[in-house]
Amino acid sequence: MASISPPSQSAGLQAWLTYLEQLHPSAIDMGLDRVREVANRLRLTQTRAEVFTVAGTNGKGSSVRYLETMLREADYQTGVYISPHLNVYNERVRINGNMLADADHVAAFAAIERARGDISLTYFEFGTLAALYLMQQHELDAWILEVGLGGRLDAVNIVDANVALLTSVGIDHIGFLGSDRTGIAREKAGVFRPGRPAICGEPDFPAEVAVAAQQQSVLLQQVGKDFHYRLTTDTTWQFRNHDTMLNHLPLPQLPLPNAATAIAAIAASNLPVSDKAIRAGLAQAREPGRLQFIAAGPQQPVDSLLDVAHNPHAAQFLTQAIALRYPQRPVYAVVGMLHDKDISGTLAALAPMVTQWYFASLSEPRGASSLQLLEQKPAQAQVAGCFDNVAAAYAQAQQDAATHMQQQPHAKPPLVLVCGSFYTVGKIPTTE
Repeated sequence: MASISPPSQSAGLQAWLTYLEQLHPSAIDMGLDRVREVANRLRLTQTRAEVFTVAGTNGKGSSVRYLETMLREADYQTGVYISPHLNVYNERVRINGNMLADADHVAAFAAIERARGDISLTYFEFGTLAALYLMQQHELDAWILEVGLGGRLDAVNIVDANVALLTSVGIDHIGFLGSDRTGIAREKAGVFRPGRPAICGEPDFPAEVAVAAQQQSVLLQQVGKDFHYRLTTDTTWQFRNHDTMLNHLPLPQLPLPNAATAIAAIAASNLPVSDKAIRAGLAQAREPGRLQFIAAGPQQPVDSLLDVAHNPHAAQFLTQAIALRYPQRPVYAVVGMLHDKDISGTLAALAPMVTQWYFASLSEPRGASSLQLLEQKPAQAQVAGCFDNVAAAYAQAQQDAATHMQQQPHAKPPLVLVCGSFYTVGKIPTTE
């Protein structure tokens, strides 16, 4: 690859992001040697903060948000690193709940550039190192780090977690993680550390991986075994583990299983959090693109729900969540996906609650065309049309749903669902 020159530090953030995209011959390059060497040069993994590392096929983003809101309510100083972003790169790093300015990211990129020398880094690796650099500029009580892909060989794993979370284990990224749940679970469990807590929110966690973790002295806590949760009313739920019973907790907007996993992680950490802070954090937790409800208003006549579900596991959970939260409402589904995802499996998981489909092409690299989605649609699916882009599909779904409301004013109002990819959801304008 030809050598390219880095932007100046006075260049804008977009110039640096473009530069990062050109640095490495592949977007994904599993392994920690290169990224660890650069981190060691800047001592980026050395921190007094309590480190929470969050891995899993689905549910990472909401788990991170729960941890952040509950810890913030307890007056702890927090740093968060997530990926990918939905709208702007700045979303990837939050300090005390706030995004940072472009100039902060540019300064971090420049520091990593100076330190790396001739070591080649992927876009994600460079961004991860920059995030750690930014967190070290603040006196933080907690680092909350979301794994990008897998766990064992993910760049985030250069930092030893005080508490590791594994939210779920599904079939995804088979080219990198393996084609069976046991192999994928083993890769994700690579963020566990001997002698430290590992909180597993996957109820069907492969037994052989659990045994191997415990043989390595990991302090594994599993849902349904070491901690439990259940709905007690339509609006409240209960959490309990060996030491704690929390009753009448508010039902959160984000997925409940991840709330329970986050509470278990906080309970296992070295950061005491009061019941009051837990309740307040649960009530406040919101994450763009995860069960994000947008009420009808001047810009759209019908309620919408945005969710980045992009594999069968996430789609099944989304179907269950809609049945629970929006029962018997007709669902007009706008779907755009990447072609290397399990399209047929994802659409099949969504099918039980979709009234009408609107397939949209994605123009991004790896984006599937609407015709590719149509070819893999479930049997008996009612397809309103195939569209060149998400905006057109969304506009038509809103129009059709509004017509439905006019024709059946006394029926349950319809819901326009947008899902299938971060790229799909990110194209819907919101005021949040």
